[in-house]
Amino acid sequence: MSSQQRLSAVTRSIPNPVSSATALTRPSRPGMIEDPVISGLHRGRTALGLVATAWLLLSYPLREDGEAFVLGKLEELVIGCGVLLVGGIVGVGFFVLAARPPLGGRYAGRLGGPLRAVAAPLLGAFTVWLMARAVAGDIISMSDIGAHDFFMGLLGGFLGTLISGIVIGLAFVAGALACVAVLVGAALFTLIALVMGLNSCFRTAEVHELLPALLSPLLVWSLFVLNLVGDADVNAPPEVLYTFLLGGPLSVTALSVWEVRRLRSRYGVSLRSALERGPER
Repeated sequence: MSSQQRLSAVTRSIPNPVSSATALTRPSRPGMIEDPVISGLHRGRTALGLVATAWLLLSYPLREDGEAFVLGKLEELVIGCGVLLVGGIVGVGFFVLAARPPLGGRYAGRLGGPLRAVAAPLLGAFTVWLMARAVAGDIISMSDIGAHDFFMGLLGGFLGTLISGIVIGLAFVAGALACVAVLVGAALFTLIALVMGLNSCFRTAEVHELLPALLSPLLVWSLFVLNLVGDADVNAPPEVLYTFLLGGPLSVTALSVWEVRRLRSRYGVSLRSALERGPER
């Protein structure tokens, strides 16, 4: 094998943050209902939200600097994850406890995917924090190591100190570059895992197809209340801000109601049938 082939093999073996985040947050279960129209509308909803946000940011000046805005948006994503996590626990717990046996145990056995989807952004955020500290020298610095005894003992004096400093400096440069690469990959992984996790309600469809439609309005209305009591991100007229803030919750709620009706009319899936609590009326 040539050196170019070996390099290509090593490159392919490096985890892709985009594909890894997608695989961890995309619902996947044998027998799960996958309606292409519902999936397409979910993607369209996300794209429309991104376009509307970009338009608002480009049309009106920010009230804070760019760094504060990015940190605020990341904070909103984390809060959204927390809200959805609590709602997911309640929703899944309801399904497990209210369903007739053996459905409760079957639903509980499907929690692996949602748990991995929740753990993915948490792991990514921890990696970002750890690599940021490592790059800043908060974990280990050159002053923590001092002179290298091997070169000091082998060469002694000034020459040993010089070579020791060069070796340690090169090692720290290589380590810093590796940490920066991991930091960038982890940040991309975390962002995609957060966005896709929120969009798929952290793979709760694997437990039951109704759960994303039931949990999505809880998430968007909770974020609406948080945005309503907080300061706006841009200096826009009130009518523009309120239209923008209400657009998301209203559209998501309408889509969720339509999704529940489509699952019932097209596939015979309803809350009553999901829990096996008597015949449909």
